[in-house]
Amino acid sequence: MEEPAAHNGSAAGAAPAAGTPARPPATPEGMALAYGSLVLMALLPIFFGALRSVSCAKSKNSSEMPETITSRDAARFPIVASCTLLGLYLFFKIFSQEYINLLLSMYFFVLGILALSHTISPMMNRFFPANFPNKQYQLLFTQGSGESKEEIVNYEFDTKDLVCLALSSVVGVWYLLRKHWIANNLFGLAFSLNGVELLHLNNVSTGCILLGGLFIYDVFWVFGTNVMVTVAKSFEAPIKLVFPQDLLEKGLDADNFAMLGLGDIVIPGIFIALLLRFDISLKKNTHTYFYTSFVAYIFGLGLTIFIMHIFKHAQPALLYLVPACIGFPLLVALAKGEVTEMFSYESSAEILPHTPRLTHFPTVSGSPASLADSMQQKLSCPRRRRQQSPSAM
Repeated sequence: MEEPAAHNGSAAGAAPAAGTPARPPATPEGMALAYGSLVLMALLPIFFGALRSVSCAKSKNSSEMPETITSRDAARFPIVASCTLLGLYLFFKIFSQEYINLLLSMYFFVLGILALSHTISPMMNRFFPANFPNKQYQLLFTQGSGESKEEIVNYEFDTKDLVCLALSSVVGVWYLLRKHWIANNLFGLAFSLNGVELLHLNNVSTGCILLGGLFIYDVFWVFGTNVMVTVAKSFEAPIKLVFPQDLLEKGLDADNFAMLGLGDIVIPGIFIALLLRFDISLKKNTHTYFYTSFVAYIFGLGLTIFIMHIFKHAQPALLYLVPACIGFPLLVALAKGEVTEMFSYESSAEILPHTPRLTHFPTVSGSPASLADSMQQKLSCPRRRRQQSPSAM
């Protein structure tokens, strides 16, 4: 679900509830620290998620293969997101907010552990000693038998992944028990990075459809109603990045938060990642469109914060991010005469260097198809974990 735009944790001009002391206004230093931190936290998953999306396109592991978004998916997404947002709003109005958030906390507890484990796994591999007893495992579910056997789940992992899962579980328990904003942000960053890495737009036209549709969605639900802001404040789940504006006064116990929805990171982020893969497909050893769109995102998010500060009202970040992230690269393409190449580029059809061409899952029989797949896997620079035979688990 495309989540709320950046806005103050306390609504500007709102009267405090009866019996509740008025919250002191944030200091200029506290606001600058909070918004600067939000911008930095938004940039990290976009930058590293885009880089990892290139490696993800080369993966032969079905658990790490990207999910491709087509133009049909992009056209339906704002409608589905609107129904989900309105449904959550009605749930919070009808049912007890406490019980709904308890169920959501358990759900995101599991998802957050898996996302954080997947995020830190490449970094943690550098800290393991060379003599670490690392064993390979494979979780395999199939349907049918013989020639008609089809893989449903084929997840490969090792002992190092289990260690990462245990470390992520500690963060998960911390979040579940305390709902601390740091634990929330760790999960939020993991969700964002995984989203940018694993969700791939198939072409630039699809990206324009998706961003354009969510542009209208964001503007309507923020300016037209109070639904998005209400859900953002009621929804106790790591679907937003938060940073306290009173951190300098209260330390880690601060509670006056500025926030940025993960949708305002992931949606532009998958478009920026697409432009990075387009840069690579041009084989010019430059990342012009990636850096242009990255700078455009910084400009759009900075403009969002500026406008919000001036008008003291929640702003739909995509109102500023979408024109910037689409317009800047398009102007560069016009200047370089590469508009045709940009809009004819197909991410799902590209074959990056050393990318395996897998058209179907190999079968266990000795058919010519399985033999051809086996030969092709040997020629296509296999991943480290495929150099050993995993033990079934």
